[in-house]
Amino acid sequence: MVNTQDIELHLDEEGYLKDFRSWTEEIACALAEKEGVDDECPLSTERMEIIKFMRNYYEKFEAFPILRAVCRNVGQTKDCNYQQFPDPVKAWKIAGLPKPTPEVFAKIRTMG
Repeated sequence: MVNTQDIELHLDEEGYLKDFRSWTEEIACALAEKEGVDDECPLSTERMEIIKFMRNYYEKFEAFPILRAVCRNVGQTKDCNYQQFPDPVKAWKIAGLPKPTPEVFAKIRTMG
């Protein structure tokens, strides 16, 4: 358990939220601060749109969204995810998603 800004974060040993359903925007802010992505709350509208889309996609399909499709679905520029979150793993952590599988990590490496 990590305490950031009076918010208790229940994380695994690699920094992923233990319970996907316990996520809130306040937890997202605390996770962003912990990951060194942002120290201002609330997160920018653009970042929060990406995070919420990723969460909704994961909840609906039980899969990680294809990174290049995220921006199109949130109405941002085609490289928004790289502008807002150069490291997609940090975006997944902030979104409260579980650790990506080795297959997902492999796809990230081949896209870079």
